[in-house]
Amino acid sequence: MPSVPVRPAALELAQRLRQLRTDVWPSARLTQEALATAFAVEGSVAAGTISSWESSAAPKLPPRHRLVAYARFFATPRSVKSGVRLFPVDDLTEEEKIVYRALEEELLRLRDEASGRSRAEELVYQRSWLFTDTGPVMLVCSQLPVEEMSPLAEPANPNYTELLKYADLDALVELHGHIRAENPAMYVYFRASTAVEPDHLTGHLILVGGIAWNEITARLSKMARLPVRQVGHPSLTSGDIFVAGQDGDEQEFWPKWRDSGQTELEEDVGLLVRVPNPLNSSRTLTICNGIHSRGVYGAVRSLTDERLRDANERYIADEFGSERSFIILMSVKVIEGQTMTPDFNSPGVVLRQWKWPLAEGR
Repeated sequence: MPSVPVRPAALELAQRLRQLRTDVWPSARLTQEALATAFAVEGSVAAGTISSWESSAAPKLPPRHRLVAYARFFATPRSVKSGVRLFPVDDLTEEEKIVYRALEEELLRLRDEASGRSRAEELVYQRSWLFTDTGPVMLVCSQLPVEEMSPLAEPANPNYTELLKYADLDALVELHGHIRAENPAMYVYFRASTAVEPDHLTGHLILVGGIAWNEITARLSKMARLPVRQVGHPSLTSGDIFVAGQDGDEQEFWPKWRDSGQTELEEDVGLLVRVPNPLNSSRTLTICNGIHSRGVYGAVRSLTDERLRDANERYIADEFGSERSFIILMSVKVIEGQTMTPDFNSPGVVLRQWKWPLAEGR
């Protein structure tokens, strides 16, 4: 089978990355291992991966956020003054910021040319909530326990409102409206987890909310063999923490509070999953989950917020490729009572990630 020719821009980008590493500060003798160490503050990367970006035969395209890191690193000689260090943009001088912006523009331009896609084509390609088949799309949301429901959720109430039975209502309304807008000719509907029938689970299935009030999320997560799970803990009565790993080598993910009494949430944890539906592999399973409702809403907003969704979609495409199957565990900030949309390209937002089929990520 004939090999696919490498685009000239891809070779030019690889050559430029190698030139930056070897020629900008030759006395520093900057190795691929050292560069990997510097970049590790924004998620681990192997020296072999950097080598693949510099390959003169068949170079791999680095994710966009890694090229931004290149621009920041090589914008200032302070990056190698004492060991290696990747400076935040805010810590660069005005002169260094000029170098950073020019280098960032150059590297991203080369990447866009190497990818062979126009920006418009790239954005269409990266719309996670655009389904190109016949569907249907089913959203399954948790139903509140009776003791948690508003009196208006009681059918006998003259002001009965059925939606008040649902948990994570903000996330459900946001997501249903967005998917309907993206797929106007497709059947997009929702059900409470207690009202789901077998046929509802074999299309594009979207599970909104955690395991405490939604057995379907628990069952499908287990069927999909996700590497992260939710468990209850006696130290947290308001939600279930996330745990990743097994056989004694486990990492726990907890919310953060502004007060010792755990009454004011500062940071939640959200989970976004997109894998094949284990009940119908030709359709997708998406899970938008969190320790609390803030984490659920943050996971939803990461791909619906018009200010950040394009950047997050590009992150997903760069990190996970054309198959677009992934698992992302993320930090969801809460400021003045408002849930902030996670920006996957910002340091510390992506807590762990896995590519599908499973391969351990950061």
